[in-house]
Amino acid sequence: MTTYTAATRRTMYFIGVTTTKSSIMKVFPAWAGHLGLDAELKGIDFAPNSDPADYRGAVSFIKSDPLSLGALVTTHKVNLLKAARDSFDELDPYAQTLHEISSISKRGDRLIGHAKDPISAGAAYEAIVEDGHWKETAGEMLILGSGGSSLALTLYLHNKAAEGGDVPAKIIVTARREASLDEMRTVHRKIGFNIPVEYRLAPTPEEADAVVAELPKSSMVINATGLGKDGPGSPVSDAVQYPEGALIWEFNYRGDLVFLDQANAQSPTRNLNVVDGWVYFIHGWTRVIAEVFDIDIPMSGPAFDELSRIAREATS
Repeated sequence: MTTYTAATRRTMYFIGVTTTKSSIMKVFPAWAGHLGLDAELKGIDFAPNSDPADYRGAVSFIKSDPLSLGALVTTHKVNLLKAARDSFDELDPYAQTLHEISSISKRGDRLIGHAKDPISAGAAYEAIVEDGHWKETAGEMLILGSGGSSLALTLYLHNKAAEGGDVPAKIIVTARREASLDEMRTVHRKIGFNIPVEYRLAPTPEEADAVVAELPKSSMVINATGLGKDGPGSPVSDAVQYPEGALIWEFNYRGDLVFLDQANAQSPTRNLNVVDGWVYFIHGWTRVIAEVFDIDIPMSGPAFDELSRIAREATS
């Protein structure tokens, strides 16, 4: 089990797999200086599906150490909460629905778990999709991949629809395994998902191509599979034909982004709007930093744009 040393200054942790390789290790010091945080970011690496005792140890340390203020969690979101559920004094509504946490924060002696992905995904989505797009076009949304980020976006849209907001006429979600689709169905059924949704098994790129080919004009196609970053390749083949005027969103912002290259190749002839995951990355981290340090970070406007600029500069 990992032995932890008490923090000597205000510290936020990044619980992941290979945290030292992440761009955030360069970005966080620049952000901290800009925001006046006087704080540092430290990585805690676990292999996927580690011993529950390892997760409990990390959570226990953060909870008890005065200058350890919280953490962002990737990869281990479900397993960490499952292993250390009784260490948390409070879970936000999304964490209760998803049974996972992406953020740990403290308020006094209370340890709080948050699932921030629906908020981050929603903020990134709003930066990409113009208000009124769906009503004007009757387009549909295709999400390739049914994992956590895909589910997070659907939950955001579910809440937006409940408030009378502009949402797709239909959402189609694909996965390579039926079990993955079943997990999403279970959550959607639990919350009474209020947008027409179709769950499609597409184990191969060619089968995903066929689903893309069914979409009407001005639809949106999202790569939420992790392929291109967590694994090689793309969920679609080079033969894919995107709808005219489609919005193409690659959730990843680094790696061998084949999906992005495929879309860019068709952009001039199909009039595509192609976007990578940079803004999602910025929202994902700034939402957690705001929570951990209990500060206000705008989700749009000049202040947010400046944080994006600083991050670009730090990683260039």
